[in-house]
Amino acid sequence: MEIEIEHADGVTVCQPVGDLDAYTVPAFRERLTEAATKGNVIIDLSGVPFMDSAGLGALAGGIRRTRDAGGDIVVSCNRSTLVRLLQTTGFDKIVSVVGSVDEARLSLKSGEQG
Repeated sequence: MEIEIEHADGVTVCQPVGDLDAYTVPAFRERLTEAATKGNVIIDLSGVPFMDSAGLGALAGGIRRTRDAGGDIVVSCNRSTLVRLLQTTGFDKIVSVVGSVDEARLSLKSGEQG
């Protein structure tokens, strides 16, 4: 798994690429923890074909750490299977889930995140 991090305009975009599972989640958790300290965060799941419960747990931890640090967070996901997973598990109730990074940036600017 690769994890791309981009900082621009007060927003950190964290984009994991590859399966987000028990084997890869430690690296994701570490990078997301770093991102959480920098303010607003977008987690871009467009490069994640599969996510299991370990990935969901890391995502929940990243949401909590970002908010604890005073930042806002939005998940960007254009994969229907992952969107369904996020809806089924209730993540869309605790964090905004949008279809693109551009939509996520707009959501952060307008203050409409979950």
